[in-house]
Amino acid sequence: MLADRVLVLAPHTDDGEFGCGGTIARLIEEGSEVHYAALSIAEDSVPAGLPRDVLAEEVVKATRELALDERHLVVERFPVRRFPEFRQQILELLVELNRRIEPHLVFLPSSTDTHQDHQVVAQEGFRAFKKTTILGYEVPWNNLTFSTNAFFFLESRHMDAKLRALRCYVSQLGREYVDEQFIRSLARTRGVQIGAEYAESFEVSRLVIRAVPMPQSNS
Repeated sequence: MLADRVLVLAPHTDDGEFGCGGTIARLIEEGSEVHYAALSIAEDSVPAGLPRDVLAEEVVKATRELALDERHLVVERFPVRRFPEFRQQILELLVELNRRIEPHLVFLPSSTDTHQDHQVVAQEGFRAFKKTTILGYEVPWNNLTFSTNAFFFLESRHMDAKLRALRCYVSQLGREYVDEQFIRSLARTRGVQIGAEYAESFEVSRLVIRAVPMPQSNS
């Protein structure tokens, strides 16, 4: 098992699925305890005619498709596009998540993500999880640049789970990047880079290699 406890930080519901949905499915399949924290349900960005809290329901359905235990889902309501105003509160939340979960691996937006909310989570996450491996996930429409220096092999079933999860966000289906061909093609491109059918790529923000106790000699 790569990591016993994993935390995915999504500034907004669906960011985690876009950035590492296939990896979440794989890690859960392999026995990792995966936690997912969405910091905003983006009420001010919900299309007209839909309930303002629709994304709170959709994230439950989406993470269920990845086999996430609903008890490991945290949904907050920081205002979309205003995270810089709530930087200290967000840091305090992340510190509390670190204290409670003690993750061995954290996924969050990359350091080159240009969305203001994503930037706050990337920066404060780096501060909050000082002793933890941190991988920044890829969100191509937001990334100024992206360092593909870590990869997770994915099988077709992991990609299928990711796409099923994203289909649960019915309120977001009108966005141009919510396109199955694009999502699958990106995973195929990352797979070709490492000789796999599919893959998701990550920026290594921090790599922590913990000491392993040496077996005692009987001599």
